[in-house]
Amino acid sequence: MQVDNKILDDLARVAGGALGAFSSLREEAEGQLRAQLERVLSRMDVVGREEHEAVRAMAAKARAEQEAMAERLATLEATVASLMAAVPVAHAPAVVPPAGAPAVIEDPGASAGTTA
Repeated sequence: MQVDNKILDDLARVAGGALGAFSSLREEAEGQLRAQLERVLSRMDVVGREEHEAVRAMAAKARAEQEAMAERLATLEATVASLMAAVPVAHAPAVVPPAGAPAVIEDPGASAGTTA
């Protein structure tokens, strides 16, 4: 019986040593793989997480500002529309033609529908 225990103890020691060797081999392989991936990624000009998060935050802020400005514009347009509706037609400002539009000058003495 004493011999069997000695053999089992030796086998357990060998197995423990092999597991320790495999563990250190695994850690070294992970380290090599990580170093290789870092070299590949550095050559690929990939954006880092910090830069990505900063740009993402800037985009979210810009989107929120754009939505606030859209709401403000809608409010201003509604205000202008209500003010224009309140102004009598006789006192309404003259409509200015857009830039580049041909000028139409009506001659009070000319017949209707002719332009100069």
